Amino acid sequence: MDVMEFFQLSTGRWRSERTTHHLAFKRAESGASEIHVEALGHDHPQIIEICNLHHIEPRLAVGGAFVSWKGEMGWDRDDENHEGSTVFALIPAADHPRQGTLLREQGYAEIVPVAGQYHMDDDDALVLTTEYETMSVIERFWFASPSLRVRTSTLKRFGGFSNATFCTEFRIGDPSGDCLSLEGADLSTLTTDQVKNAVEPTKYLSFFGW
Repeated sequence: MDVMEFFQLSTGRWRSERTTHHLAFKRAESGASEIHVEALGHDHPQIIEICNLHHIEPRLAVGGAFVSWKGEMGWDRDDENHEGSTVFALIPAADHPRQGTLLREQGYAEIVPVAGQYHMDDDDALVLTTEYETMSVIERFWFASPSLRVRTSTLKRFGGFSNATFCTEFRIGDPSGDCLSLEGADLSTLTTDQVKNAVEPTKYLSFFGW
């Protein structure tokens, strides 16, 4: 399988059930989202636009995808909104079609164009690594069956604090408070509200948005 085949298989509507483990705080948070994925051809205007944004020749792209999502997490406040959409383009390596670069119009950690490195592993899972100035994210996606997809991700922040997320995704359609100071704290004794304040900036981070 190549990466475009992976996203063609992903086309449709999905229900994603997730658990995020905030490792530094020894707490877990549950959530869910509805996701829509549409594969885009290499000549789609939005693919060409993103390539130009990254100063990459559009003819090098093999295609990409449009993704929209709407979700919620267990620790959300009333004014939080996990809803949005994005388009990304796929640029395979010249000598290896199962690995390359994913281009996106802007990142989550930085409001600038961002690129992640991907490869398809020996089990036909998509592995994506995205490096930001203050954090790095590794995500792995694979199909347990045509209508059941599984995703894991790990996030490492500047200073070493990390979280890990596990998602089970089922096909349902066709193809603001003060930051918590951690220095010297006994993290296992923190209240839920304190943990919410500390993890909110990164609890829903993914290259694809969902």
